Amino acid sequence: MNPFWREKKVLVTGAGGFIGSHLVERLTLEGAQVRAFVRYNSRADTGLLQLAPPEIRASLEIIGGDLRDEHAVRKAVEGCQVVLHLGALISIPYSYYHPVEVTQTNVIGTLNVLNACREAGVERLVHTSTSEVYGTAQQVPIREEHPLQGQSPYSASKIGADKLAESFYCAFGLPVVILRPFNTYGPRQSARAVIPAVITQALTQPVIRVGNVHTTRDFTFIHDTVNAFLLAAQTPGIEGKTIHLGTGVEIRIADVVEKIVSKVNRPVEIQVEEQRLRPEASEVYRLVSDNTQARQVLGWAPQTTLDQGLEKTIEWIRQHLERYRVGVYEF
Repeated sequence: MNPFWREKKVLVTGAGGFIGSHLVERLTLEGAQVRAFVRYNSRADTGLLQLAPPEIRASLEIIGGDLRDEHAVRKAVEGCQVVLHLGALISIPYSYYHPVEVTQTNVIGTLNVLNACREAGVERLVHTSTSEVYGTAQQVPIREEHPLQGQSPYSASKIGADKLAESFYCAFGLPVVILRPFNTYGPRQSARAVIPAVITQALTQPVIRVGNVHTTRDFTFIHDTVNAFLLAAQTPGIEGKTIHLGTGVEIRIADVVEKIVSKVNRPVEIQVEEQRLRPEASEVYRLVSDNTQARQVLGWAPQTTLDQGLEKTIEWIRQHLERYRVGVYEF
């Protein structure tokens, strides 16, 4: 347990999501007083927080709301010392269908968080970016200075949110750090993402249906991602920085599929489907991080290899197959 977090009042937005739920659990174990902001719905659904141990859930202050509601965000931030802002609409295909909702949530929602944190005088705000802001890499490995390219409404919305966060540091001295994860994967991730989608099909179907298998990605296991968030929140003197979070290793999706099939050890056919492909100008063909700054300023390095992470993810999905239904995801 790190003494930095003991009794620290922390707000996590997007707490019901994949990374957010793991982060909430870890912060609670570290001794923090966690307020979890989840998107409200009529079912009072707390998302993936439902999978946290009962003693973790019992210790949380859970608030339902919408990031687009500035009053709700202000009340959520009130009294918190550290804010970890992960709340966003993250599906790229969804952003093709609903660009207004995605932009309002990701840009205006982030603006509301920034204003609330400024008013509350928080000690540190960690804003979550994405490697999608770069589009297809022009130079590799990708450094933080790489040009930004909005190749989907989602990536454009995240560029806007990142620039707002940057502006609040420059204009108002808000103690914000921008953490830019590449492709995080692991237990609890939705089957809308490539690794759990392939694993689910490999475990249950005779045919694995995928989109573009020639693109490359830089995959980071969830526990390594969570470690980086904690370091970004507690490391002094890094306000205003944008920091990459990735392994620095790229792999073709085709090779990831082969690894998964080998580990599942079932005979399957792999089939590429046109409807799963992005529009050509929107496809991001290559992503691989330069994580030098994370190593130097955070003292962070990935601890889990892709093979280790895939094995842990396969085992978790195998034990929770009831949560994964093949063929029902439109986005």
